[in-house]
Amino acid sequence: MNDAIYQRIAREIRESIESGELRPGDRVPSTREITVRWNVAMATATKVLVTLRSEGFVRPVAGVGTVVSPEGGEAARPRAQETDLTGERLVLAAVRLADSEGLDAVSMRRVASRLGVATMSLYRHVENKDELVLRMIDHVLRKEGLPEPAPETWRERLEVCARSQWRLFQEHAWLAPAMSMTRPQLLPSAVAYTEWVLNALDRKGLSLEEMMHVAVTVFGFVRGVAVNIESEAEQRRDTGITGDEWMTQQAPALLDIVSTGRFPMFNRVVNSELDLGLDTLFEFGLARMLDGIGEWISGRSTLTEGRTGM
Repeated sequence: MNDAIYQRIAREIRESIESGELRPGDRVPSTREITVRWNVAMATATKVLVTLRSEGFVRPVAGVGTVVSPEGGEAARPRAQETDLTGERLVLAAVRLADSEGLDAVSMRRVASRLGVATMSLYRHVENKDELVLRMIDHVLRKEGLPEPAPETWRERLEVCARSQWRLFQEHAWLAPAMSMTRPQLLPSAVAYTEWVLNALDRKGLSLEEMMHVAVTVFGFVRGVAVNIESEAEQRRDTGITGDEWMTQQAPALLDIVSTGRFPMFNRVVNSELDLGLDTLFEFGLARMLDGIGEWISGRSTLTEGRTGM
């Protein structure tokens, strides 16, 4: 699927709404009509309407099809505040919305509402929500940064890098799920963290591939623990209870399980006061991971020295 095509079609339909050609309640082209009019695949046509719905411009109506939403016409009405809108204000508003309600709550329409501007005015600064999220990630990564001068040892550098990422993920619960392991966001602010790790491991007897594996492994560990921050925040918003309160509610069920005598070790866990919060899991995992990397580097160094002396 060609993203540029679906974005261009969605933009044309938005412009029709903005100009008043399509008014609230009017039908917009169906997926079949889009495939014929723009000569695209059904999957592309579907993505056009999904994009417009996520932005609040259109909505489905049973028996009618997809129509311009009542609020959609507001995009055509200029407001005084639009002259003050900048890309930085837009990104900051989106970050604050994601921080308070989660990334799913971020739509062009919701951000525009927070800024007090028409939704269409946002498209002068970003192409779509995907670009907005990319700029949100860049904003928070640039805000944290990494210290200069850097610590002296490779372990201290990797620890500083991991803790910096952990702080960001704690401050912005949406960030860890938004960042990809398989399709990493190619941002200078993100590459800076990889560069930091590579510099720390340089001249330690490792190949470039091995150094990259370390960098990705460290990031994957921190992100892997941090993705639970957002789900916990969502559960707390939905239920109104904390993780500790939820565990207290589960106490009867846990006691039923261990009372059978089948799980003596887990019975000891249930009857002990253990701290298994995300912070302690992060601290324990980070220390053990760095221990393992240290042993591996030491082994590689010993092997290199042995070969040199032969």
